[in-house]
Amino acid sequence: MRTMSVSEKLAILADAAKYDASCASSGANQRDSRDGKGVGSAGGSGICHSYAPDGRCISLLKVLLTNSCIYDCHYCINRRSSNVRRAAFTPDEVIDLTLDFYKRNYIEGLFLSSGIIRTADHTMEQVVSVARRLREEHDFRGYIHLKTIPEASGELIEQAARYADRISINLELPTQVSLDKLAPEKNLGRTKQAMGRIRLKLEDAADRRKTGDRALRHATGQSTQVIVGADESTDADFLARADELYGSYKLKRVYYSAFSPIPEPSKILPLAAPPLVREHRLYQADWLLRHYGFGVGEILPVEAPNLDLNIDPKLSWALRNRQDFPMNVQTAPRERLLRVPGLGVKNVDRLLQIRRHTLVRLADLTRLRVSLKKVMPFLITADHFPSAGLLDGDRLIARLAPRPQQMELFAR
Repeated sequence: MRTMSVSEKLAILADAAKYDASCASSGANQRDSRDGKGVGSAGGSGICHSYAPDGRCISLLKVLLTNSCIYDCHYCINRRSSNVRRAAFTPDEVIDLTLDFYKRNYIEGLFLSSGIIRTADHTMEQVVSVARRLREEHDFRGYIHLKTIPEASGELIEQAARYADRISINLELPTQVSLDKLAPEKNLGRTKQAMGRIRLKLEDAADRRKTGDRALRHATGQSTQVIVGADESTDADFLARADELYGSYKLKRVYYSAFSPIPEPSKILPLAAPPLVREHRLYQADWLLRHYGFGVGEILPVEAPNLDLNIDPKLSWALRNRQDFPMNVQTAPRERLLRVPGLGVKNVDRLLQIRRHTLVRLADLTRLRVSLKKVMPFLITADHFPSAGLLDGDRLIARLAPRPQQMELFAR
């Protein structure tokens, strides 16, 4: 049998890694090699792009160590029963690729995941080996994100956190019922236990840095990914789980990935992907949870467990609570202004500064680049008081909903 070249492996294992969306680099420590020591920088086929908190685009080598797997998750292209071409890197090959790509200025870091080979601990040992040798043998200072395995020992997961900037454990589905159906080897309780251990280690590392241990190398956060549309889980199920993970486990991000039909799919999977706008609405709702003070029950009441795909979740909430509007921009507290459709966090904070010195007018909103079309039905300013008709539900949706677009006859 012919031995596979590294470039052939890269083509297979980079393609197999494309389904994992949780590779953002926000929160990484700023390390670089501008002092003439070490290799790589976290300052700033197999290459993906992530974004730092300041908006910088960071290129990462995104690969699997192997796409062989002893698990048989129905939604996964790399499942045990899948008829795909298999490949496996050695740790040496991943290290050499990372360093070679960096020296060619292709990447600034590595995102490494893997199928489960032999056992969870054996796989985790291989993944950790790559990160450890990059850091200790090659003094690599670029960004490293490691995908960890909840079934692996706590000691190995802690080692992964010691060498990576970000670690993540994919939750995949929001309930154990769904996991039992589509991923029988996975257990929600074990995943949450692993996340809990990681949270404690992250907090301990943060405390040690506060007391002066600046040389400490440790991940700064953890994230996870869920698959939307592979089962009957509602948007309320996803957001309730995300809210729990943010509150109890201090995750940095939950990534929502719309289910994508795979070759030779399991018979219990849906035949078609969900509309991509559902993924988009979940991200918008997630933003409301994390930055705008909304609760899951406010975004999705019991009688409506799925998000409206036609309008964004903040506008949907406002239409259900029209008794709270219009709101006086001059006197409303910050937490109430954050609920006005069309106002973001930065603009609310700027408005609070402006109103300390003068009466807020529509011209001030225009200077802040606020969409007057969106906010005028909901806000009172010194020169604007909306008529009652502006808050009429049907008229308001017609006013704010995106205009329909003519479909192209020959669009591909």
